[in-house]
Amino acid sequence: MNYKSIKTLGELKKRGYKVLPIKDELRKNLILSLKNGDNPFDGILGYDDSVIPDIQTAILSRHNIVLLGLRGQAKTRIARLFINLLDEYIPIISGTELNDDPFAPLSKVAKDIIAENGDKTEIEWVHRSERYSEKLATPDVTVADLIGDVDPIKAATLRLPYSDERVIHFGLIPRSNRGIFVINELPDLQARIQVALFNILQESDIQIRGFKLRLPLDIQFIFTANPEDYTNRGAIVTPLKDRIDSQILTHYPRSISVSKEITKQEALPTQEQKGSVIVHELLEHLIEQIAFEARQSEYIDSKSGVSARLTISSYENLISTAERRLLLNGESKTHARILDLYGVIPSITGKVELVYEGEQEGPSKVANILIGKAIKTVFENYFPSPEKVKKNQNTNPYQSIISWFGKENSLDLVKDISDTEYEKLLKQIPGLADLTKKYFPNDNGNSQLVLMEFVLHGLAEFSMLSKYRLDTSIQFKDMLSSMFTMTSDKDEDLNDNSELYR
Repeated sequence: MNYKSIKTLGELKKRGYKVLPIKDELRKNLILSLKNGDNPFDGILGYDDSVIPDIQTAILSRHNIVLLGLRGQAKTRIARLFINLLDEYIPIISGTELNDDPFAPLSKVAKDIIAENGDKTEIEWVHRSERYSEKLATPDVTVADLIGDVDPIKAATLRLPYSDERVIHFGLIPRSNRGIFVINELPDLQARIQVALFNILQESDIQIRGFKLRLPLDIQFIFTANPEDYTNRGAIVTPLKDRIDSQILTHYPRSISVSKEITKQEALPTQEQKGSVIVHELLEHLIEQIAFEARQSEYIDSKSGVSARLTISSYENLISTAERRLLLNGESKTHARILDLYGVIPSITGKVELVYEGEQEGPSKVANILIGKAIKTVFENYFPSPEKVKKNQNTNPYQSIISWFGKENSLDLVKDISDTEYEKLLKQIPGLADLTKKYFPNDNGNSQLVLMEFVLHGLAEFSMLSKYRLDTSIQFKDMLSSMFTMTSDKDEDLNDNSELYR
């Protein structure tokens, strides 16, 4: 039924419109969504069997919610999608600042309007997008910001005493009446503000400058927090924690496939990049594996977490690194290479918090270590494990490649070389093309070249070749001979990067 044509309280009564409290409104619309097979949390991936069912249960229970999780686990995004479960429009008394319900006015202003105009009271309709408010908790947030304060200018202008409700300038929470209010990083709020919050949750009381007001606010509260802080040993006031009904734990993607989906959904390459840079599935896998390695790394603070934004930014930088090379060489199309992974280092260093050991190594070196570990982990998903086959020289599929380097041959892969030169360098190594064709018969052209380069990086990670990262290139050499021919500079470089350079 279309109610938007209704302009007065009298018309609203005649049409039989019923106002639901917001928690009942969310519950009603969730029930409809579940019955119709709709997904109000569209775009939230990897939570279908864990977080989303818990959220739905909390909504059906009409609970206030706290989402507990490390950074980059879509907590705020989930909160913002709650508006999909609101009615498209609701009526409020026109000219009020607390979204007053026409049938149950909250503020003195709204009550006075109805007392004066009765059924002729004007109604306006508020879209659901205007019923969402969000505040990032920081130490400088005040009670006045969230609850309100006395406005002396308003008191002087209206010639009213400070005890009169009309001189109050209401904060974000009262102005979110009949809507959703989200506080991100709840434990960062000062304790006295947390106390004011639990008083609202429990008693619907707000106190401003000593004047106690009974305002039965109708709000769906959603909070987000880091699990480390959300304890009575951390920065959360226990009575507030006790008054939040449902605590829901979020998590990082549990599989590479889900992580890939999230990255593809969130990354924003340009149309030019989509048309000119092709990314092999292998590189997509490696980008995700870097994040998985980071979450397990002894150099990175696990309590801080590794955001999904790491893979999103890395994917965008991977494409841009390939695009830069394409532009330098005057080409119209190219494939991203394994070498291009070193162009994502700025995306890694800016997204991880290092522990003491990591600080000692340095962020750039830690990023290199993560890339190396990702290559080593993924390699065994694509090719036979070098550790298992190197014991038997007769069945070692890498023997011809290793033998070529053993004859004092080396390979310098310059980062910005053209596709033609890239192909020429890789195809000079005997057995390399045959190896990739054997395991990936359907990959041809540039796709095959990416796999050929990957073999060299993989062999280096398994200490069957040595690898040095120079300023403009990666150099591959025989492992044994390099131990005797390294200059003192390279010796130092090897020691500094022993996790990466073999």
